[in-house]
Amino acid sequence: MKEAAQTTIADSKVSKIIKSLSELETNIDSLNEKVSDIKKTLTSKTQIELESLKTQVTQMAIKEAESIISETKAKAERQSKKIATEGDAKLTKLKSTVESSFNEAVDSVVSTILKS
Repeated sequence: MKEAAQTTIADSKVSKIIKSLSELETNIDSLNEKVSDIKKTLTSKTQIELESLKTQVTQMAIKEAESIISETKAKAERQSKKIATEGDAKLTKLKSTVESSFNEAVDSVVSTILKS
């Protein structure tokens, strides 16, 4: 009878262990599913954040490029005006030189023709 009682107790303990292991396995499976869901959520959020950052960086790059282009254009316009002003000044000086020497040149040509 003692053996039967011990066997029953042993069977009861084994049943409890098996039940506990089964519950543990169920919990592990549940945790694995939760971990999988969390991974998917993190991946999705990471992708969304990457797209957002990509958009922000692109916008910043466009603004910087526009700023550089604007500054370069303004500098080119200033240089263009400076060159045009210098060209006008040189043209005016050349016209003045031609006008001041014109009468002298005409006199020289007339004199040369008349001497011939």
